[in-house]
Amino acid sequence: MQITVVGTGYVGLVTGACLAHLGHQVTCLDVDAEKVRALRSGKVPIYEPGLEPLVAEQHAAGRLRYVDSYAEAVRQAEAVFICVGTPSLPNGQADMSYVESAARSIGENLGPQYCVIINKSTVPIGSGDWVGMLVRQGVARAAAGSSAIPSLTGGSGGSGGSAVALAPRPKPDFDVVSNPEFLREGSAVEDALNPDRIVIGADTERAVERMRALYAPLLQRNETLGRHVPFVVTDRSSAEMVKYASNAFLATKISFINEIANICERVGADVTEVTRGIGLDERIGRAFLNAGIGWGGSCFPKDLASLTHTGREYAYDARLLQAVVDVNTAQKLIVIRKLQDRLKLVKGKTIALWGLAFKPGTDDMRDAPSLVIAERLTEMGAAVRAYDPQGMESARRKGVKAELCADPYDAALDADAVILVTEWSEFAAIDWARLRNVMRRPLVVDGRNCLDRTTLLWHGFEYCGIGR
Repeated sequence: MQITVVGTGYVGLVTGACLAHLGHQVTCLDVDAEKVRALRSGKVPIYEPGLEPLVAEQHAAGRLRYVDSYAEAVRQAEAVFICVGTPSLPNGQADMSYVESAARSIGENLGPQYCVIINKSTVPIGSGDWVGMLVRQGVARAAAGSSAIPSLTGGSGGSGGSAVALAPRPKPDFDVVSNPEFLREGSAVEDALNPDRIVIGADTERAVERMRALYAPLLQRNETLGRHVPFVVTDRSSAEMVKYASNAFLATKISFINEIANICERVGADVTEVTRGIGLDERIGRAFLNAGIGWGGSCFPKDLASLTHTGREYAYDARLLQAVVDVNTAQKLIVIRKLQDRLKLVKGKTIALWGLAFKPGTDDMRDAPSLVIAERLTEMGAAVRAYDPQGMESARRKGVKAELCADPYDAALDADAVILVTEWSEFAAIDWARLRNVMRRPLVVDGRNCLDRTTLLWHGFEYCGIGR
């Protein structure tokens, strides 16, 4: 199938590369010509495990190409994925300007063949109808610009010669589909090729069948591997809500266990033992019950803000969702209180941050807890040194309030405390004796409860976890 993917960020590039891997002919479109040139030269602008070799392989095979022109990308497409950003506006509403621009431009450049236009971006409820309207407006604009094309029809003119009649521009035939993504940064390629479900929101059976055909290689691949992938068909609004509800629930689980962790500390319980006990209840499950310093990234914050804003638009106050956000905001700074408990005065102290990305397996710094922690420590007069296995360049671009160091030991040099912010596996394999020798005071604040407390105590460290 001839597929176009609009946008080459995390979702767009992963989607395009994986669809090419399944045998489709994929054109990735980005209006940033410099980004397109970089992709053509083999430079992948994001860190995502497995993505760079997959992109190189599919580009070399001729199944994946990059353009910066809608006319070149859309005209022959049988399916067009919209994978552009929908960041939060100050009021929490999703910024739909990139989606709007994409939809209009797609409409202006559609060919005469049937095409499904697929919202892959996370968009507010009802966006499918809105995108359809914008595409039709784009179609109308293109028709007005070239409302007719010359066609020799063999009529008779006043002088007896042939006349040139005008034929109308072929009317594009399309449907808009909602197909939300469920890609986790750090395992996005794996999630795209081995999804736990495919959700399709469509208004016509023809659109559903086109999507079945598009995903047939993926479904067949997983069946061969013994995995059944549910193909969920629903209306567009419900499909859009599935994505928001999924992320809202996962964020709620994290904020819930952090609330429990804070109570555990006060009553002398251990949240890791509590989690082990409640996670065995199949109604609850173990996933997303890791107490720590809260969630960040690009999805949870903006999706909760957008869903809460949608509630307000319909005169509903989503109090639970707001509480989830409030708990998370406070949780990011809980390590500061722990430092104050142990060090008393933070001013004049050197604090090392291990991990800057919002989660392991990515270099993404969007809404990362490290940004808040580093800024607050700096405001309090501490010297902050930091290291991340993949996020150093992103940290420089973000202007993180810390001295960026070459490795974990360099970051901890003469430090009065180390705060583990991101649970990279590298930090669990630290040479603790070496670390003990470079620090001024051997205090470790484990912001993710991922270190072996017994090992640290044996090496003479003060260990401070979350909810323990």
